[in-house]
Amino acid sequence: MSSEFLTFAHQLADAAGEVIRPYFGAHGDVEAKGDNSPVTLADKLAEKAIRTLIETHYPDHAILGEEGGHLKTISDYTWVIDPIDGTRAFIAGRKEWGTLIALCKNGIPVLGIIDQPVTGERWVGISGQPTKYSAAPANQPDPRMRSQEVVISTRACATLADAELSTTSASYFTPTQAKQVVALAQQVRATVKDGDCYAYGLLARGLRDVVIDAGLKPYDILALVPIIEGAGGKIATWDGEPVTLDNFKDVAAVGDDALHSQLLTLLAASSF
Repeated sequence: MSSEFLTFAHQLADAAGEVIRPYFGAHGDVEAKGDNSPVTLADKLAEKAIRTLIETHYPDHAILGEEGGHLKTISDYTWVIDPIDGTRAFIAGRKEWGTLIALCKNGIPVLGIIDQPVTGERWVGISGQPTKYSAAPANQPDPRMRSQEVVISTRACATLADAELSTTSASYFTPTQAKQVVALAQQVRATVKDGDCYAYGLLARGLRDVVIDAGLKPYDILALVPIIEGAGGKIATWDGEPVTLDNFKDVAAVGDDALHSQLLTLLAASSF
């Protein structure tokens, strides 16, 4: 993949962060979208900033964003963006949210960024390359002043009995899926209350073992695919298929590949 696209993706994340930071903790107006999920002015303005840059620099590329839908749906390249993934956490003043930027080539995610513009954390995944992570040092008040990137990796965890599990919200599961996730929760060592993109970022850093979600949209998950895979993990649909622009709704990620077959077997066995 061209280094030009990576440089540009960093520019997109930087631009979104400049828009979002002033709204964090500012108690701005919150609207409910058609699906009853919240949206803030920060969501809208950050996506607008990202879209404007893409339309200016790559007018032939398609764009799919949470707040603005699809633009130019026919292209080899599609930018898939979620300006604030985890808006509820953003509104509550928590850190478990981030800006997601993915680039798909022919429907396959080849580049992904999670950017947390308040903590300065940034995960960068490129297909076939190690995942990198940077953050603002604890004594650095300016989140734009991130540390040097380091290569990160998932941790070893060979059995579900030793695993820590995260999920975004039980409200997204169908009754059958809820039964499957309860069965999974009964097998793992612990469940942890964090979700959205931040949980996948923690998995890539070796701080979680399993993250499972359902009812997703492309902009919720595609940026996470190169990040998880580049850190040594595995991410796929609940039936084990690759996550793509056309196949994204129900996804599970594991840090240790040994967990993947165990997870799929358990999900299949508990679906009846």
